[in-house]
Amino acid sequence: MTKTISPKNQLLETAARLFFPNGYRAIGVDTISAESGIGKMTLYRHFESKDDLIVAYLQDSNAKFWKEFEKATHDASSPREKLVAFFQALSHYAADPNCYGCPFLNVATEYPDLDYPGHKVALEHKQTVRQRFRDLAVEAGARDPNMLADQLFLLMDGAYMAARMFGTKNPASHVASAAKTLIDAQMSE
Repeated sequence: MTKTISPKNQLLETAARLFFPNGYRAIGVDTISAESGIGKMTLYRHFESKDDLIVAYLQDSNAKFWKEFEKATHDASSPREKLVAFFQALSHYAADPNCYGCPFLNVATEYPDLDYPGHKVALEHKQTVRQRFRDLAVEAGARDPNMLADQLFLLMDGAYMAARMFGTKNPASHVASAAKTLIDAQMSE
């Protein structure tokens, strides 16, 4: 039995496949319509504008990020180990040929206006990730959980940008080691 995909989901999948490697501005609704095999009238029935499609894609990316975060940290036995496990998974992801950085950083770069709807979604995602790092740092007993969260946040985004800039052979291969160093520095007496 073949599972049929709804036109809305087909449009989202096509947008994801095109936006992530090529950028948001480079891909128009004509291209998404043609690549998905779904007419523009149907596209606009599901998404009033390209901006709405970008927001939907980012919301979907957010859900996928948290699913992967939970998958990467599920077997970790402590908050410290959850942080380390996330960065180990990130180092593998940044070396994957299908990694083109971070869809949230990418949208913020292409649409720097803080009032742009996609930028707002990206900012909310990044604030939530930073808060999650802080919560885990508190639970792990970090001396300065805010500082550790900020350091880990910058390390994460640096890894994403390294993957975007350099491709599969990038400095992010060392991101787990760098994260351990920062975490251990916060745990030592």
